Amino acid sequence: MRALLQRVSRASVSVESAVLGEIGPGLLVLVCAMQGDTKAEADRLATRITKLRIFSDASGKMNRSIIDVAGAALVVSQFTLAADTSRGNRPGFSSAAAPDEGRHLYEYLAGRVQAQGVPVATGRFGADMAVSLVNDGPVTIWLDTAD
Repeated sequence: MRALLQRVSRASVSVESAVLGEIGPGLLVLVCAMQGDTKAEADRLATRITKLRIFSDASGKMNRSIIDVAGAALVVSQFTLAADTSRGNRPGFSSAAAPDEGRHLYEYLAGRVQAQGVPVATGRFGADMAVSLVNDGPVTIWLDTAD
C-alpha cells in the first residue's frame, strides 16, 4: 500500500459541495492499495502512520506521533498514487488494486488507524472529491509498504 501523509492544521473532503469529513490538527492521509496488497500491508501501514514521529515536541523537533499530539486523520482514497509515468505523458494505473479490493483495504486501513486511538474522518471511495487542507510545516511524507 502507498500513502502520502501531510501534516495539517485542518483538512476536509467534500463531494458535490457536501463535506464528508473534516479534521483539525493531524494528518491528511492519501492512500492507494496496490495489486497484491493484503490486510497485512494495511496493518503495517496503519502502525507506521500512527507511530511516525513528525509532530514537533516542546523543542521544535519532530519527535511526536499523531497519537502523542491527540491529532486526527483524514483518510482519503487516491488511486493515482499508483501512477506509472515511465512510458510517455499519460500515466498508467494498472498496478493499483482492483476497485473492490481497493475499497476493502482502504476501509480496513481507516478502521485500523481508528482502532489505534486516532479519530478518523474519510472521503468516499471512487468519488470525485475536493480536498482542502492547510499544510503545517509543510511536512509531507511518502510511505510505501513495498519499501
